[in-house]
Amino acid sequence: MAGSQESLQKQARVLLFPFDVKKNKQGQMINPQNLSENNSNNEEKHKVKRKHRELGTPEIEAMFPKEEYSLQKSALCSQTEPSAAISKNTKDVLSLSTEMQSKQDGDGDGDENETADRDGSTELSAYEKKRLKNISENAEFFASLDLIETAKRLREMITKRPSHGIKRKKPKKAEDEIVCRRSMRLLKVDPSGVPLPDPSPQPDSVVDQYTRLPPGPLEMIPENQNGENEVFKGVLHMWMKISQSRNESTKKSSSMKRYQASLSGMVISEANICKVTKTRVCSMAIHPSETRTLVAAGDRVGQVGLWDLTQQPREDGVFTFILHSQVVSCLNFSPANPAHLLSLSHDGTLRCGDFTRAVFEEVYRNEERDFSYFDFLADDASTLIVGHWDAGVAIVDRRTSGSSYEQFFNSSMSLIRTLQVHPVNRHYFIAAGGRDVHIYDLRYFKSKGIKPLISFTEHLKTLASAYFSPVTGNRVVTTCADDNLRVFDTSCMSSKIPLLTRVRHNNNTGRWLTRFRAVWDPKQEDCFIVGSMARPRSIDVFHESGELVHSFIDEECLASVCSISVMHPTQNILAGGNSSGRIHVFKG
Repeated sequence: MAGSQESLQKQARVLLFPFDVKKNKQGQMINPQNLSENNSNNEEKHKVKRKHRELGTPEIEAMFPKEEYSLQKSALCSQTEPSAAISKNTKDVLSLSTEMQSKQDGDGDGDENETADRDGSTELSAYEKKRLKNISENAEFFASLDLIETAKRLREMITKRPSHGIKRKKPKKAEDEIVCRRSMRLLKVDPSGVPLPDPSPQPDSVVDQYTRLPPGPLEMIPENQNGENEVFKGVLHMWMKISQSRNESTKKSSSMKRYQASLSGMVISEANICKVTKTRVCSMAIHPSETRTLVAAGDRVGQVGLWDLTQQPREDGVFTFILHSQVVSCLNFSPANPAHLLSLSHDGTLRCGDFTRAVFEEVYRNEERDFSYFDFLADDASTLIVGHWDAGVAIVDRRTSGSSYEQFFNSSMSLIRTLQVHPVNRHYFIAAGGRDVHIYDLRYFKSKGIKPLISFTEHLKTLASAYFSPVTGNRVVTTCADDNLRVFDTSCMSSKIPLLTRVRHNNNTGRWLTRFRAVWDPKQEDCFIVGSMARPRSIDVFHESGELVHSFIDEECLASVCSISVMHPTQNILAGGNSSGRIHVFKG
């Protein structure tokens, strides 16, 4: 019995060791010796994988130099991957080591265990040494990891990381803020602090520039004054009188000295400056009366203004009318009846204001085409020639009923900006647009189109205008965007027109100013007038030879660029319009 009890005690002692019971491939038990070797190998593999995982983390990579980290990683990757993972908690590993040590100490006590120690001392001591060695190495590794993490956290606490986000500004304290004073008028309150009522916006009397007015006649009612105003009725009565008693004065050119003296005697004053249109002036005309000075101006939104300089105060002599919806590019008084004022607009309408009947009649309307310019084809002003922006030309007879054209043909130009009939040979007319200046002969008119008789090829950029001289038509002056004014000899209508003069002149008016258009003085056959960009502001008069004859300068009264200028046919009166709708009149 004693021997059997002793054998049972030995077997029980052996089973207390942490053996892993596994089946081999044949389904049999593994002996303890092989199991201990497998466990030791597995523990080493677990250790390698554990270190490989820890070194593969971004934290460890950041702590070690790049070369050292790459060598450690390559060495660990060459090892065989373990089949199972080791414990991740350092405390558990240390507790397991303590337990094994206590076990070892307890197994050596007592006389009954001496025999068992002798029998298995070689095998168990080797296994336990391997286990304790692995446990101690793992404990040192985990402790080193804890030290690395602690050092990293301390380094982060000491070193301030740069912020990649947008830092919000701390709100200022109320006592530190500077209180800005605001106008009570802008706050819409009265001095007592009571809010003021919001005034309703006033409707704009100017029509939309993209909406055409309805067809048909329009009543002559000023927009800026009451239709029953006695002053306006007096103007209509005066208009009829000066139109009936018109003097047919002959146009004679004076000598250059006498002409220069007359220009030098023309002056301007504050009484001769007035705002006539709402926006910038695009066209102007002067009534041929020798007793009263009447100036008409058209602006870029379709408004036509009339100014009687004899009325005082000057604002009472201004009358505005809404006749069109776009730019009024041409204004002319009828040479046969000065009581008729004809206006043409880009909106495709041409109207005639009859001041004897107080009505604006519609002469020509074409909503499919935009108009650019017109001129009187007949001496009695019964027939008109109208240019279109698409280079079309229409013949309109005012004596017929309706508002359509009699004939229409296409020119060979890309567009038409200005158009004028020859003053003597009225079957000739000149058209300017783009870089082309052509002279046409209406006698060679064909339904398919018309070819130019003469072409001017000297212009390098776009043209603003081209006009015949007023008496004989032997000269043509052109205004081009290449900063040149050119004078041509048209005394002989041949295929080649010689260039007489080229005057260097700044024509770069820009976007906000109306283009310059050099026009002839109707009293002087060989002189023309044009605005100027020079300072001080002026209106220049040139001779056909290119010589500057005179400059109208007044720094106090003329402080802006007058793009459009017109001269009275018989009197020493010059009117210039600027981009704000103001008219400046020089009188002799």
